[in-house]
Amino acid sequence: MASLTNKRFSRVFVLFSTLILVFGFFLASAQKPQTQPQSQPVKQWTEEPDGCTSIEVGRLASEDGSVMTAHTCDGPYRTWLNIVPHAKAPEGTKNKIYSGKMHTETSTDLRGMIQTGEIPQAAETAQFMNTAYPCMNEYGLAIGETTIGGRRELYNQEGMFMIEEIERIVLERCKTAREAIKLAGELIKQYGYGDGGECITIADAKEVWHFEVMGAGPLEKGGVWAAVRIPDDHVGLSANIPRISEINLKDPDHYMASDNVFKVAQDMGWWKPDSGEPFKFWKAYSGRRPYAIREFYVLSTLAPSLKLNMDMPELPFSVKPDKKVSIRDMFKMYRETYAGTDYDATKNILVPKRQMGRPGQQPAAGTTPAAPEMIKSPLAQPWMSGDFMQLVNTLKPGTIQGQRAIAISGCSYATVIQCRSWLPPAVGTVCWFAFDNAGLSARIPIFAGVTELPTSFEVCGQHRYRTDSACWAFRSANRLATVKWGAAQKIMEDTVREFEEKALAELPQVEKKYMELLASKTPDKEPFKPNEYLTKYTNDFARAAMNKYEDLTNKFWFLLRGGL
Repeated sequence: MASLTNKRFSRVFVLFSTLILVFGFFLASAQKPQTQPQSQPVKQWTEEPDGCTSIEVGRLASEDGSVMTAHTCDGPYRTWLNIVPHAKAPEGTKNKIYSGKMHTETSTDLRGMIQTGEIPQAAETAQFMNTAYPCMNEYGLAIGETTIGGRRELYNQEGMFMIEEIERIVLERCKTAREAIKLAGELIKQYGYGDGGECITIADAKEVWHFEVMGAGPLEKGGVWAAVRIPDDHVGLSANIPRISEINLKDPDHYMASDNVFKVAQDMGWWKPDSGEPFKFWKAYSGRRPYAIREFYVLSTLAPSLKLNMDMPELPFSVKPDKKVSIRDMFKMYRETYAGTDYDATKNILVPKRQMGRPGQQPAAGTTPAAPEMIKSPLAQPWMSGDFMQLVNTLKPGTIQGQRAIAISGCSYATVIQCRSWLPPAVGTVCWFAFDNAGLSARIPIFAGVTELPTSFEVCGQHRYRTDSACWAFRSANRLATVKWGAAQKIMEDTVREFEEKALAELPQVEKKYMELLASKTPDKEPFKPNEYLTKYTNDFARAAMNKYEDLTNKFWFLLRGGL
């Protein structure tokens, strides 16, 4: 009996030990990124991406002389962000390069990440704002992004770098847009580009550049790219379509490109030098018409004197605006849904205006009932779901003609970054940040000198509903507002305006206080160090905005107490 008991105990012990080992293996796997230095998983190709909008403004085209770049991160990408501090590294340190960072839940979540390689670490790296697509560093370098697709044949998964990792490295190491472009080109040439077609709009306090990159095909793991400087008195943009046209590499002050920019197009049969046609980057590497509704709307709105139209085969790469562009103009453009224009998707969703009077009251005998006054339905809103639009169009075909607006509900976050040369970068470069739908969320000023953000900023809102995620503070109110847009529209517009006016009214005082702290001859007696002051201001502003949107959520639930 004792022997039988011992055998049973032994089997149970072995089974229990095995389970512990298996559990330990899966736990370790969940906490460590995969290491795959050779290649990445095959990317699902998108022929016509529809993800982001980046507007670029030269310093002479802006009202205050700032250079601006911007970005809506449209799609299911991570919403968490943090500030990565300035750092120094011992000689021989390696900088690991990953894919998969775009869909992690927190800054410590390594699930789904794959190490694609490593490069030597710089001796010193800059502090930077670590969004899904890293966007700003302590030196005042700023980046926007859009996916632009391009030809499928150019994709090469053997390349080490995804675009977001290129952005990270240049923000760690560069101070100017030109430095960033040159470094990006070197990284792509040496280590390879493994992403789809991408555009990054790179700005410093002097200028802004438009950089488009694609793979170089299955036989070359490098990449092919071109960069064009937006003229100082112009505005440009990227909205998911390659736009760079002719390039003049004899003018390096305005154009840069990879060594193979012409050769790849020739080898693939997309451009023939002896054809007499000039080389156009978009035509060779995309073939799609180099604009759609967003490009047309932005350029024609800012420069109506050009009389642009949607029948043109090609729009200007950039335009000189009829009037200089203010930061308020940029905010407004990023709230754009084409309301009140021919492209307004809600313009035909009309219902009879409710008449005042007793229920069932009939018109007087012998009179003809007046035609009802038609008004927009209180349920009509710019961010209607595909199911709702299909329902309406089934009941009455052609009622809703959807257009891709700039502000969409599927946005993860949005940035408008100002680079202002007359102030130190810490306070002179400011990212106007919004979670979720840029048409509904308040903008939060995050200065380049800010060293820390609220804890809730570091929790993603894309994996599940989380009350500890800053994104959900805004998203909850935004989604509820669209249920009865007729009742909520003014409330949301007033709220966005309130925080916009607050920030812009307080900005001069923030700058003044920062400069006073920076110039103080007795810094030890000051209540804050300069960057501590900026950090406190940004964090206080962010918390005030989150509290307001949480109040709005409660308000909108109350409005829905009786149902729709």
